[in-house]
Amino acid sequence: MIKLTFYGQACFLVEMDGMSILFDPFITGNEKASHIDIKTIRPDVILLSHGHADHVLDAEEIAKNSGAQIISNYEIVTWFQCKGVENAHPVNHGGTRHLGKGVHAKYVNAVHTSSLPDGSYGGQPGGWVVSSSSGTFYYSGDTALSMDMKLIGEDGGVDFALLCLGDNFTMGIKDAIKASDFVGTDKIIGMHFDTFPPIEIDHERAGRAFANAGKELTLPAIGDVIEIE
Repeated sequence: MIKLTFYGQACFLVEMDGMSILFDPFITGNEKASHIDIKTIRPDVILLSHGHADHVLDAEEIAKNSGAQIISNYEIVTWFQCKGVENAHPVNHGGTRHLGKGVHAKYVNAVHTSSLPDGSYGGQPGGWVVSSSSGTFYYSGDTALSMDMKLIGEDGGVDFALLCLGDNFTMGIKDAIKASDFVGTDKIIGMHFDTFPPIEIDHERAGRAFANAGKELTLPAIGDVIEIE
């Protein structure tokens, strides 16, 4: 079983095979997540897709509180190391990192931009394909629709995908449906929606669009726990 807890925007805690993986922690800066105490979040690993503040804001504090290893591209990892985060490991596109306990994470292409909160260059953005004996899933990060997603499908596909839906800064609903086709799944969990006015979505319209395409869409509320067998 894979267990996911949604902390808002693009932040999920994923528990699988005895590993706890936190994606893109942006919690204290999100008014809608004000009830979440980040001191209680103690992952083994923090995976960062790119450098924008709404994806990395709480990574330093959570890493230092928990001892979690930050994994991201070289530029982001170097930036956190300069801030005193000692447990960090760089990867780059196409690279796979063994997280422990048979869980692997591959850094894949994304079409977006990436700068760090102080304006430093954040390297090239990416997404993640995470696999273990429990299953395989795709975490898109912030991205436009890309033909590179087809390579994920050709490599065996995924059991489910965490896809950005908010449009404006990323792909929207129509392109996310096509992205799910490309990566080979009919089970989608939405992210990067409703946090700010430019990325608010119509939940009913989104649900109908995915259902009409023969797909299952979950739009989690902050704090929701999703279990996937």
